[in-house]
Amino acid sequence: MNTEQFFNQKTILDLSFFNFKNAITAAYYANRDLEILRVNENFRQFFPILGNVTNASMLDVLEQLGLPGEQIDLFSNQLEAKGSVLLPEVKVTVGGQTKVYSLLSTYTQDADFSYLNGVQGQFVDRTEEYSLRRERESLMEQKNRDRELIEQKSLQLESLAKRLAKYLSPQIYRSIFSETEDTSHKHTRKNLTIFFSDIVQFTDLSDTLEPERLAIVINSYLSEMTNVAIACGGTIDKFIGDAIMVFFGDPETLGDEEDAMKCAEMAIKMRERIASLQSYWKKNGVPNGLKVRMGIATGYCTVGNFGSDLRLDYTVLGGPVNLAARLQAMAEPNGILIDENTFSLIGDAAETEVKGELVPRGFARAVRYHELKEIVRATEGEKQPAFSHMGSHVEVNVINSSDIRGAIQELREIQQRFESLYDDSKKDA
Repeated sequence: MNTEQFFNQKTILDLSFFNFKNAITAAYYANRDLEILRVNENFRQFFPILGNVTNASMLDVLEQLGLPGEQIDLFSNQLEAKGSVLLPEVKVTVGGQTKVYSLLSTYTQDADFSYLNGVQGQFVDRTEEYSLRRERESLMEQKNRDRELIEQKSLQLESLAKRLAKYLSPQIYRSIFSETEDTSHKHTRKNLTIFFSDIVQFTDLSDTLEPERLAIVINSYLSEMTNVAIACGGTIDKFIGDAIMVFFGDPETLGDEEDAMKCAEMAIKMRERIASLQSYWKKNGVPNGLKVRMGIATGYCTVGNFGSDLRLDYTVLGGPVNLAARLQAMAEPNGILIDENTFSLIGDAAETEVKGELVPRGFARAVRYHELKEIVRATEGEKQPAFSHMGSHVEVNVINSSDIRGAIQELREIQQRFESLYDDSKKDA
């Protein structure tokens, strides 16, 4: 006996589709030929453009919804081959608004009611989900673009920093890149040792050498002198043509005595390096080689950034700068002249010779100067004086009223040094 003969087909179909009537998805039921027999209310609300789809082919409905032919073929083929199909992304445009659905469909089987053997499916609205996914993907893409941009900018900054490092002394470079605050207008008064050097008769050399040869000679000279200065801890202030200005004591200092010693050692090593390079320079068109004058002076200077809002130069100003330049100009070829303050600091660690006295511009009294011949380092365990002001009295020259504050500070530091020395002498006694 056939059970389905005792039941009304329409009633059975309605009952079998009952659970889908109130579903939040757009549900449909079709026979094996994909002819639609039932749709729920949400199907009509989601796709009002279709109107009444009863008895219409599901494939025609998909075509009317705007699905591309490839998706329609995929729907049909997979349903036939596997008995079920899932189209995860079905885009439907209704009233100018594009929404995204997932279409799930499967064959139904019923042994008692043959007319229930059909296709059951539903459209699940995933518009918001896909919108969030696109937003997340967009954010990820933007994040990747930002990371790539940051990496690119980092490489550019790294390249810029490497190029910038060539224009700055290593100490100044580290100081600038380690500061978190703007110190472009900060100036301090410090006891520094200043060094100047200049090539003898460089003007004549520049007039006789071809530009290419001149570039080789001057660049090799400046490169070698720079290496020596950096190795000795000097801060390279500037190159003025063939002239070099270096100072010790800022932004890093080892103490007045050690700073002066380092500067003196640097001058000796520069002279030695110049001697070893003579054959190279002669091969490059300098028949008599290079001879260099050097001058060293020690004293209180104002150090910091000087210039305009558009361009700043980290340099030092003060009498010792002018004195070092003057000593350099007075030195014999390959000679090194030092002032009295520098001589007092390096003491017995250097072999020197008194050369005379001069009254530099801006100084009220004559300044004795010495020729530095060699460095004779103190033996291990010996200790050199830890202060630079010798004698029973201290004389401070105040050129103008703007120097008064700096002079007062200098006197305080001198007082502290002598008080410390006095305390040490009492302990030893």
